[in-house]
Amino acid sequence: MRAARRCLAEASRQTLNAQHVAAALLPPKPLLRALLRAHRGLAADLRYMGDRYVKDEFRRHRETTNPVHVMGFLAQWKMYLDALPRGPGAQEWRGRKLDATAFEKMSTEQLGQLHELMHAAKGVWRDVPPGEDRA
Repeated sequence: MRAARRCLAEASRQTLNAQHVAAALLPPKPLLRALLRAHRGLAADLRYMGDRYVKDEFRRHRETTNPVHVMGFLAQWKMYLDALPRGPGAQEWRGRKLDATAFEKMSTEQLGQLHELMHAAKGVWRDVPPGEDRA
C-alpha cells in the first residue's frame, strides 16, 4: 500500500480505462478515513463490525507492492464506499444480497470463509434473550 500513489500514477498512464479507474480511486489513507466516516451513520453493531474489518484489511495489505493488487484492493473498497447509504435511512440499512456472478467467481477458500462468516454472524445473536438489544 505504500506504493499505492506510484501505482495509481503508473496506471493512469497505461490506458483510458485505467485513467477512469484511477480518477475514481482515492489513496489508501483518505479512503480508509472516508470508510470510517461513512460507517458513523450505520447502526452500532454494523459500525463496530465494519470498522474493525476495514482496519484489519488495510493493515493486512499495507506492505502490498503489486500494482494490480493495489488497484483491485482500492477499487473494491471504493465500490463498497459508494454503496454505503448516507443520510437518515442509514441506521436501518442491513446490507444487500451477494451478486450471483460474484458468488460463482469465488474460490473454494473464499466460499469456506463466507460460510464461516455466516455461522459466526448467526451465533452472535443466539445468546441474546428475545426483546433485548445487543448494542
